[in-house]
Amino acid sequence: MIAAIAFAMLVVGALFLMGSAMRTLKTTRVAVEDLRRTSVPLLNDVHTAVRQANGDLIHVERVLESAQSISGTMDSASRLALAAFSNPMVKLAAWFAGTSKALRRLRKAA
Repeated sequence: MIAAIAFAMLVVGALFLMGSAMRTLKTTRVAVEDLRRTSVPLLNDVHTAVRQANGDLIHVERVLESAQSISGTMDSASRLALAAFSNPMVKLAAWFAGTSKALRRLRKAA
């Protein structure tokens, strides 16, 4: 008889634990469903933002490549202009310096 009472108490305790576990599982299931319901739209928004940022980065990359190309072209053009005009400009500056020096001497002599 004592064994039957102990077994009955054990069964009641196990039922109590199972009920508690079922309530905990139901609460967890509800929490997971709420989390899924709120996180899926957020993940879609993040996915959209990442795709848009990727497109913007591609656009910026193209702009930077164009700027580098323009910079290279301008660098080449400036080197070409320097090579083409530096020697004649030096000669012209020397000619003006010599002419002004000669004019000063002529003014002093006169």
